[in-house]
Amino acid sequence: MPAFSRLIRFLAKDGHVYYGDALLPSGVSDIAKATRARVIQGDIFGQHRVTEQVAEVKMLLAPLARKDIRTVRCLGLNYAQHAKEANMPIPKFPVLFYKPVTSITGPTDDIPVAPIAQDGEGLDYECELVVVIGKEARDVPESRALDYVLGYAVGNDVSHRDWQLKHGGGQWSLGKGFDGWAPFGPGIVSSSIIRDPNALKISTKLNGQTVQSSTTKDMIFGVAKTISFLSQGTTLLPGDVIFTGTPQGVGMGRKPQLWLKDGDKVEVSLEGVGSCLNQVVFSKPSAQPSKL
Repeated sequence: MPAFSRLIRFLAKDGHVYYGDALLPSGVSDIAKATRARVIQGDIFGQHRVTEQVAEVKMLLAPLARKDIRTVRCLGLNYAQHAKEANMPIPKFPVLFYKPVTSITGPTDDIPVAPIAQDGEGLDYECELVVVIGKEARDVPESRALDYVLGYAVGNDVSHRDWQLKHGGGQWSLGKGFDGWAPFGPGIVSSSIIRDPNALKISTKLNGQTVQSSTTKDMIFGVAKTISFLSQGTTLLPGDVIFTGTPQGVGMGRKPQLWLKDGDKVEVSLEGVGSCLNQVVFSKPSAQPSKL
């Protein structure tokens, strides 16, 4: 078990970046409200300790530095009601795709939309339970799978449906892998606190209005089953990040469809963890784009 309860990575008011164990007011579970933390020394995936040094939080960062992330795995169609709204059959096995590490960003960072993703329709939100692997795992039985979890966070699997479904040649990663399209956080809650990741409320608000509201009970492949499956013949490593799919209510599944626009604010929340609040920002072209 990790020494921390609620891991955050943050820029402190003293100008330094630390890993820390968030100090929350009594009765508060949203890590985004942390203003102080005990500084952590050592390897968060190995020998580390929570010190008595308390630092003031200036800004929360992505809870893992990019250098500490090994892979970003994602599941598609992993909620029964989401598969139904997408008019797709319930998958027999987990539907797996990957995002690049450059897609990872923090709980309050902007979601940058490059010119290539500004045309057409389909810029969408997806709130997701995020699992962080804490120790090496291969061929793990489902009964022991949660023993390999460092903790849990909430993330947004930002997607562009045209690039995902029409222009990607059947591969989803193109429409989901742009820089900054995997904000997650606001921290990582230890598996010692969240004992049952399959019983958590999860939701999205778009400009303050709830557009997704469900529980992780609706997952087709729960966390333990997912970890066990992904570890069959493939070694999961400390620092592997797994986005576990989104519930119903995505923009693609609504009538009329609801696409993200420049300036929209998207808040994804997970019970016991907290929220990430990110603004959609359309970037200007820096050079003449190539014609595909």
